[in-house]
Amino acid sequence: MSQALIAALQNPALYPHPVEAFQVIETHISWVLLTGPYVYKIKKPMNFGFLDFSSLASREHFCNEELRLNQRLTDDLYLQVLPITGTADAPQFGGDGPAIEYALQVRQFPQSNLLSTLQANGELTSTHIDSMARQIAEFHLNAPIVPAANEAGTPEAVMAPVEQNFEQIRPFLKDAADLQQLDALQGWAQSSFARLKPLLQERKAGGSIRECHGDIHLGNATLIDGDVVIFDCIEFNEPFRFTDVYADIGFLAMDLEDRGLKCLARRFISQYLELTGDYRGLDLLNFYKAYRALVRAKVALFGLTPESDAVQRATTFKQYRKYANLAESYSAIPSRFLAVTSGVSAVGKSHVAMRMVEALGAIRLRSDVERKRLFGAQQGDNALHSGIYSSDASVATYQHLHKVAEGILRAGFPVAIDATYLKHDQRQQAAAVAETTGVPFLILDCNAPQAVLEAWLQQRQAEQNDPSDATLEVIEAQQASREPLTAEELVLSKRVETNESGSLDKLVEQIRQRLPGL
Repeated sequence: MSQALIAALQNPALYPHPVEAFQVIETHISWVLLTGPYVYKIKKPMNFGFLDFSSLASREHFCNEELRLNQRLTDDLYLQVLPITGTADAPQFGGDGPAIEYALQVRQFPQSNLLSTLQANGELTSTHIDSMARQIAEFHLNAPIVPAANEAGTPEAVMAPVEQNFEQIRPFLKDAADLQQLDALQGWAQSSFARLKPLLQERKAGGSIRECHGDIHLGNATLIDGDVVIFDCIEFNEPFRFTDVYADIGFLAMDLEDRGLKCLARRFISQYLELTGDYRGLDLLNFYKAYRALVRAKVALFGLTPESDAVQRATTFKQYRKYANLAESYSAIPSRFLAVTSGVSAVGKSHVAMRMVEALGAIRLRSDVERKRLFGAQQGDNALHSGIYSSDASVATYQHLHKVAEGILRAGFPVAIDATYLKHDQRQQAAAVAETTGVPFLILDCNAPQAVLEAWLQQRQAEQNDPSDATLEVIEAQQASREPLTAEELVLSKRVETNESGSLDKLVEQIRQRLPGL
């Protein structure tokens, strides 16, 4: 009946809008009928265990769920669920009589606008990634918390699909090196789980298990009217969607790294964390990225059949090993460091710190962001005269930055703190964190000509998209009160002329030579 229905629906007279052409895309769970202006998605009557569309009632339910859930992240893209009446040979949208099927109507967009297509064409930019970070952060902050009684997010529920990956992959492998690698990955996953179990319990109790998207990658994001739109969340299986927010962002980070976009993956994670402040969960990131990589490795193997020839098998195992190697990379012992910027406001410290993120894998902590988070001020508001810049507030801000930095370092990530660090005791406190965690310490002495600094400040104030509240008067006061680096600090510092790109490039290369594991 379904194939006949899909054929009968390719009749322009059935639609209350012009039809440019019909194109049918068939997946293992649905038919997608493209008409030009709109897409109509019809679910197949299938039951795969993790997904059950076998009854008409279930297909209606999940069409409505797909509509509801995707409207959380889209605007005017997912439109309505339409009953299909009549017969398979003579169907109608709406009409009299009982429904024989249901279709989800979605506004159609060019496939060339998918971010995965932009990436393949070399057109994906950091602006797209920053937009995704903002949208996902806001989405996660507002997503409903999964009730405590629901087992989703418990340590046992987290580990079960991780172990399932290994159980389902192992029968496909014959090569001794592949089996040895899989055993090592399973051992790492199990030891990581044992170490992370208290944190997983903490995350469950603390409300970090949310009604997430479940399937965020570049193939599920597109440009509509120039804006990034994230779509096609998982509607058919609550446990796939009821998860820690780190599982959601870990998927996109892994997808970016799989595409060779490690710099953008690092930028995405750091930008997301600046918006959410959820640094406590960083210990989970590589665990979830490895899990997501092995899901893709497993899916690649599922494409093998007894009829697969030698070329098909070689292609499949090449793809499998690519993902297995990516998963293995997340188990590597990291190279860590603590870098702090030192310089007046608007000198370009944030740009320097972001280069540490993209080039060296650091997590950026911004004093302007963390100060407002600490004292409950809104990030977009000017709080210069609100009291959060008093001496006591500044002491508390630096203490907070150092506490968070220590947690990030212990989670295995380098840190770049974007703050003025104009005072000797502030720099000494940061150095103490580096010593406590056993990592190298570096002061990035940021400088620029006064004319450049004033031009950057004017540009920043005009754009009104920076968390800093500093004015020229504030900068002049900073310059007057700045305590120069001591002889001991100069040994630990690198001077950066922030208006010269070559100065920053040279710095990055010097750090790489000193810490080759980055």
